[in-house]
Amino acid sequence: MHDFSIQISSNLINRLTEDDEKLKKRTNKTKPRVPREPRQPQTKVDQKQIPDDSEKQNKTTGSGWPVPPPMFLPLNQPPYSATAELEAIQSVVKESENVVEKLRKQEDNMVQEVTQRAKDLHEKEFKIPEQKPMPCLVENNACMECYKENVKDVTKCAPLAQKYADCARRVRQLVKSSGK
Repeated sequence: MHDFSIQISSNLINRLTEDDEKLKKRTNKTKPRVPREPRQPQTKVDQKQIPDDSEKQNKTTGSGWPVPPPMFLPLNQPPYSATAELEAIQSVVKESENVVEKLRKQEDNMVQEVTQRAKDLHEKEFKIPEQKPMPCLVENNACMECYKENVKDVTKCAPLAQKYADCARRVRQLVKSSGK
């Protein structure tokens, strides 16, 4: 018959012993099964960094892509120039202040104008109209005095009453002639 030789590697022995230990651990556990979400592949935190050897950089990874060279960022980055942005903000603030000042002046002018118009309207609306002198006032007063003095004999006041009536007639004629 044929002679066969079987070689057992140490790797195979390690895997077989680990499987036995895993089985023993599984039989000892008495926890109820709880449905779990599938595990996400975890990234390894302690990955070895690629040294800066030119030979290793030229080698390709298992996927066939060349390993990119490490990227170095400057440690001391130039400070961000905030002066330009600050100047732009200050100019906007100045413009805003100018606009606010113009609006305040415009508001003051409008307040003065509205106040003046309100005063004018108030004066026109609530002003007592100028009293025109009553025509024939002298004759009317004389006739009234006579009637007060001569209560028992009013016929004595007839001439004063006639003067008052004549005055009233003249005023009516003036009004009619000026109205035409």
